[in-house]
Amino acid sequence: MSYLAVENDRRIYFEHHRGDERPIVLIHGWGANTRCWDTTAPALKAAGHEVVLVDLRACGRSDKDFEDVTIAALADDVVKVVEHLGLSSPVINGWSLGGAVATAAAAALGSRAGGLVLTGGASPRYTATDDWPYGGSTDDVEGVLAGAAANRADTFRGVAAAVCATPPSSDVLDWIWGMFMEMGPIGDDSLRDLARTDLRKELGGLDIPILLLHGRDDAFVPFAGAEAVLELNSRARLVPFDACGHAPFLEDRDRYLAELTGFLKS
Repeated sequence: MSYLAVENDRRIYFEHHRGDERPIVLIHGWGANTRCWDTTAPALKAAGHEVVLVDLRACGRSDKDFEDVTIAALADDVVKVVEHLGLSSPVINGWSLGGAVATAAAAALGSRAGGLVLTGGASPRYTATDDWPYGGSTDDVEGVLAGAAANRADTFRGVAAAVCATPPSSDVLDWIWGMFMEMGPIGDDSLRDLARTDLRKELGGLDIPILLLHGRDDAFVPFAGAEAVLELNSRARLVPFDACGHAPFLEDRDRYLAELTGFLKS
């Protein structure tokens, strides 16, 4: 296992699986960790890709007592990992909140990035505003966080149950819930920051290929928001996943891998 100090002596955990094909960095969603990619990363590695997985601050095996867990700080960590490993034109793939992190990281990398993938990505905005009518409200987010503060286990069990459009097996539900329960309480502030983050300028300014892999029945990030990304950047392409919710890589794995690996080869 590998760690990188990113805030004084506070460290994030990452995995680096070497390969000769195009590198890809996989960024998990709020409350999850690198293990969420356990049905994705091995297939990418088997196809020869260099695969990097990152536990965001306060999540998984990363330290839990960071001072700054904003989207900007998380994105800066991704850039530091890319630079630390000397990755060449990596594709940055972010799921859910990780989509915002991936977008900000790709913008910071600029021409050094090889592409952006948004997997049910909460990008460029997670909450609705007057000129972005997609998503919930900051009050909705605060309601979830208040629930977590009062009863973390039950709140995260409910979040886990809403990830997939079709209820998963009890083992899969327990697996998702278990990842959420590993996040330290300061990680809640990442979601709070996401609620006020707007990356439309950054996403619109990217001059790299962009792939959106999005479930039509996503209960967290509306499909219409993914469609709106196409108006922000002409290099974006949207692949809808019918009968899928927030995690197409779990709900329709074979098609998800086909689309992702095709993008990596393009």
